Amino acid sequence: MDIDKIFVNNQEWVQSKLDLDKNYFDDLAKGQQPEILYIGCSDSRVTAEDMMGAGPGEVFVHRNIANMVSNLDLSAMSVINYAVDHLGVKHIVICGHTNCGGVKAAMDSQDLGLLNSWLRNIRDVYRIHKKELNAIEDEDKRYDRLVELNVQEQCINVMKLAAVQLAYRKKKISVHGWVFDIRTGKIIDLGINMDEVLEGIMEIYRLEE
Repeated sequence: MDIDKIFVNNQEWVQSKLDLDKNYFDDLAKGQQPEILYIGCSDSRVTAEDMMGAGPGEVFVHRNIANMVSNLDLSAMSVINYAVDHLGVKHIVICGHTNCGGVKAAMDSQDLGLLNSWLRNIRDVYRIHKKELNAIEDEDKRYDRLVELNVQEQCINVMKLAAVQLAYRKKKISVHGWVFDIRTGKIIDLGINMDEVLEGIMEIYRLEE
């Protein structure tokens, strides 16, 4: 990707939008009312809007390495709070993907410097599900399963948050765990039962209104 070519591409893109609708950018400037908060991976091969067929203003997006939801990540916490309390999104989607470099790195014992503290969150997912994962002999299948389990654990982390709990109990929001299969282009819904998730963490993480 030629960095200088970006500005040429941008001008062509602007003109293509105006050719279809002369008010396109005026309408965008009026604000956003997305119904979906998408939390995905920063991987350059996985773009949320493209794979969902979504247009501008339809999806509020947060991305980081391996689609993590850490309570120590001020950026992620701010995005979720803003999306739930101010934008009023109706769905939170945690979407991992196959062939995820962050998940793969967490499976290895290599010292990656600054990344170690971030990858520890994924290694904690492996620790929690060690018995199941170690029973999978095929390394690629174990890798795919860790991607799924990581999504599951991030859904649990989302449900620990006060703003999400409140909206969920009032049936104003739903939480979904997906995996994008980069080998086929298909989105897979993991079918995580969020009622069971909330029930399972309620004793420790339930926050009163």
